[in-house]
Amino acid sequence: MNSESKAVRSVRLFRTAPHDCSYLRGRLASTLFVDPEVKVTASINSQLSERGFRRSGSHIYKPDCEGCQSCISTRILVNDFRFSRRHRRILNRNADLEVRESSSVDRPEAYRLYCDYINRRHADGDMHPPNPEQYVSFISVRPEGTRFFEFYEQDRLLAVSVVDQLQHGLSAVYTFYDPEQNRRSLGNFVILWQIQRARSMQLPFLYLGYWVKDCPKMSYKSTYRPLEMFVKGRWIRLA
Repeated sequence: MNSESKAVRSVRLFRTAPHDCSYLRGRLASTLFVDPEVKVTASINSQLSERGFRRSGSHIYKPDCEGCQSCISTRILVNDFRFSRRHRRILNRNADLEVRESSSVDRPEAYRLYCDYINRRHADGDMHPPNPEQYVSFISVRPEGTRFFEFYEQDRLLAVSVVDQLQHGLSAVYTFYDPEQNRRSLGNFVILWQIQRARSMQLPFLYLGYWVKDCPKMSYKSTYRPLEMFVKGRWIRLA
């Protein structure tokens, strides 16, 4: 066992007090957070992802709610994924977009796009209203292995994807996009692009974060098959 594997096993976890659940109305939630003093390397991030944890900004966390296990970590099996006719139509509709990797998203155009996305798509969520401090702490934080991808129609920014490169896959941390581009299905397109990216890098998984059965905003994740879900300490494949 190497030193970083030992570090993951010995890392301290902190549990929050119960608070309103972000996914299910009327429910209380608690969260396990990794000690914020731990330096999160790509290796440690990878090992924690294997255990069902997720990165958000500078924090790595896992839901730990009393009497509820609705939040289930998910990942796509990249090599076994087959693009359907619908997927290929989405890819074709976005074939004109240019993807640029950026070292930073601390630019006014990216922040404006983020605000528009939150205001139009998540006005009922706990990320509303957006503000510069939230954007910096949630989006533009860049731990080891984090990469920013921007999707342009000529010189117009349409989408930004924050991706963590893990040892065994890519983790789709967060994506925001122009909410008026309905025909492009940008949210689905970016996931399909990430699948292609992981496959080209010979990485077996694309982590999508948590799926919650009774949360409509999470339902799209279960449409990407084959999918693995982290249940009771092990990954279970759904055909």
